[in-house]
Amino acid sequence: MNKEEKLKSINWEEPHWRAIREKVLDLNKRIEESREIEALLKGFDGGYIPAGPSGLITRGRDDVLPTGRNFYSLDPHRVPTKSAFEVGKRLAEKLIEKHLQEEGRYPENVAIFWMANDIMWADGEGMGQILWLFGVKPKWLSNGRVKGFEIISLDELKRPRIDVTIRVSGITRDNFPMCIELIDEALQAVASLDEPEEMNFVKKHALEILKTNGGDFRSATLRIFCSMPGVYQAGTQLAVYASAWKTEKDLAEVFLYWNGYAYGKGIWGEAKHKEFANILKTVDITYNKVVSDEYDLFGCCCYFGTHGGMTSAARYLSGKEVKTYYGDTRDPDHVEVRDLAEELRRVVRTKLLNPKWIEGMKRHGYKGAGDISKRVGRIYGWSATTKEVDSWIFDDIARTFLMNEENRNFFKENNPWALEEIARRLLEAWERGLWDPAEEVKEHLKKLYLEIEGWLEEGMGDLKGNFQGGSIDIITAEEVETWKEKMKNLLG
Repeated sequence: MNKEEKLKSINWEEPHWRAIREKVLDLNKRIEESREIEALLKGFDGGYIPAGPSGLITRGRDDVLPTGRNFYSLDPHRVPTKSAFEVGKRLAEKLIEKHLQEEGRYPENVAIFWMANDIMWADGEGMGQILWLFGVKPKWLSNGRVKGFEIISLDELKRPRIDVTIRVSGITRDNFPMCIELIDEALQAVASLDEPEEMNFVKKHALEILKTNGGDFRSATLRIFCSMPGVYQAGTQLAVYASAWKTEKDLAEVFLYWNGYAYGKGIWGEAKHKEFANILKTVDITYNKVVSDEYDLFGCCCYFGTHGGMTSAARYLSGKEVKTYYGDTRDPDHVEVRDLAEELRRVVRTKLLNPKWIEGMKRHGYKGAGDISKRVGRIYGWSATTKEVDSWIFDDIARTFLMNEENRNFFKENNPWALEEIARRLLEAWERGLWDPAEEVKEHLKKLYLEIEGWLEEGMGDLKGNFQGGSIDIITAEEVETWKEKMKNLLG
């Protein structure tokens, strides 16, 4: 029975099917009522655009339809919602369970990249996860607003309180300060509890820092960090893209330099680089999560720049192998926590190397080629910062975009510079030891790069000047005296 026959066989008067039919017709009506271009032009003309909510329709937010309205986000005082907190609890328990199975002990400190999409798209699932790792629960008023928190007793929690180090995104910092302050207040309260250190890792680490480095209790309990006020960068991605690094130490120092500014109740953007370094030494896991297939960890350089940079810093400072986990709440009823390497493989297979996805990108010509190149650059960034990218991924990128004649010609005709960037990053990954290419890939890669260089040189025509080509000049803090001195003063 084909699709048309199945539809004809349905009795649309049955209550179940009638409800589905009415829902579909309503959604279709609201989609058709969307007036994005008209609203944009009206806005340019200074006209009034009706307000409407924003969100992900793939997360059940059909109230965003029709689109073309002047959208607003949410009431941050209602974050996390009760349902989001329950999802966060399950995430926290999954993370703890995974580490227990792998290491036979509780993680003492989880370093989390807390992005604004957690609040704006998922109502604070990640915020709920952070609170539950502490062993804390929000208090909600009858209208859904969050008013403080409740500390769960160890008898009820039945496990130690896990320390959490948070690198908030710049958007989270600037748009949701009340959420940051709530987390910080909860952390301070937990650190001050009269509990055994082996059952309260927040307190344990604070006391260890005080004993080793001195200072005051407030400085020893700083856990929320970001770049300096007004800056939206982790720094690490700039070093990676500029090839301005040689070892993990270089990337770790760049990350610390850019992100050592503390935030919380009564402290906002103060330079606390040494405090950041001290707490990163205790990290067992670095973590982020995905909430929708519309966005993924190759969608922006900030993902590897922050999560990857934090991993480099934690590994370098602690001298140990730090785990990298990735949560998944695309289906809030079935949350998962997997290794970062698994998430990288999943997204590579479903998008970057998926023939249907590639054909979709090719329809956009120059822009599509550029976006493919950007994603390859971000895969390289993840490899540089975490070493979690499998060699087969680089092999298949080379086979798919360089060694495949049809795809190579697409780049040649639409955006040869994008293919040059792909090839150059592959060569750099190989030369840095991030990738051990398959033999047939080795044979073709350098030859194909020279061919691409030829395209670009021919395209320059009569233009004069130097052509970079495949040369990569590596300059780090060791080669720049002022930079070296600044790092020394900052990090000791």
